[in-house]
Amino acid sequence: MRAVQFASFGGPISLADVPDPVPPADGVVIQVEATGLCRSDWHGWQGHDPDITALPHTPGHELAGCIVAVGDQVRLRAVGERVTVPFVCGCGSCPQCLSGNAQVCPRQWQPGFSGPGSFAEFVAIPRADFNVVPLSASVSMDAAAGLGCRFATAYRAVAGVGDVQAGETAIVFGCGGVGLSIVMVATARGACVIAVDANPDALALAQELGAAHALHADDGSPMSQRQSVVEAIRELIPPGADVTFDALGSIDTCHAAVESLRPRGRHVQVGLLPPAEIGDRATVPMHRVIGLELSILGSHGMAARDYPQMLALVADGTCDPLRLVTRRIGLDEVPAALAGMATHPHPGVTIIRPRP
Repeated sequence: MRAVQFASFGGPISLADVPDPVPPADGVVIQVEATGLCRSDWHGWQGHDPDITALPHTPGHELAGCIVAVGDQVRLRAVGERVTVPFVCGCGSCPQCLSGNAQVCPRQWQPGFSGPGSFAEFVAIPRADFNVVPLSASVSMDAAAGLGCRFATAYRAVAGVGDVQAGETAIVFGCGGVGLSIVMVATARGACVIAVDANPDALALAQELGAAHALHADDGSPMSQRQSVVEAIRELIPPGADVTFDALGSIDTCHAAVESLRPRGRHVQVGLLPPAEIGDRATVPMHRVIGLELSILGSHGMAARDYPQMLALVADGTCDPLRLVTRRIGLDEVPAALAGMATHPHPGVTIIRPRP
């Protein structure tokens, strides 16, 4: 099959011919119909994820497709099914998985990180009975491709972790795929959403998806950027926001989000803050957390068990992930698109279609 690979962190990305995968005894092989290009894939290529240990490596963790092979221990899934998977695949037997929290399974397996991912024509997924999620015909492959990471992550961050309620004010820092998904879900739940980003095109998309206000992050130094954004937010909502989301993952966006909260507000960290980038610098102003009794929460994907409620909102049109899709590319275009994510980010969600 054809697959995108890199042989060194930060090194060349290329399209290669590699052996077709075989299903694990408890797993399946999925023919990838659509897969999302995510900033987490860029972090993996840069070497920020300790799970990537075998090189060369194929990234890709948001996918949808059809099952083409099953292992002999699989009982619930069958060849021909339309499916997707969460980017965190749980072991299915630990206390976290048994309590419904597979997204924090200590023995988790992630496609595109723990093993070969979906920037390929086929991908093997373990523990299929526990992790693979069937798709109805009403959910397109392109829409489903973003459900495994960005949209599912956003849905749980808003509805589960952040518990956003109608009438609350929510601020989203970073309007990439997950940030735009947060805007959509929070708006659907009746929140007044403020979107913050340095990209005018991303802000325009945020407003199309329901953001009541769009604030452009200044292009000055990080400190001046942070202060000007917080000042602009305070002009809009002097008491501060009920809930903030850092969907980018940087020291400055995290600080600005916490500084924008009202007393007893809550911050949800969704964007990755890799240790290699943080070093020994503080990411959260803890004096403010203590003085205002703020809640600092992390959100890491969503377990397969929780997909039905989200899929119902997609199926009935309450939330439409296809509105996030702004570009579709083939595997041969992935190397340039992945390499360019840090310096030339494309607004919205990019969907890769592995088959010509």
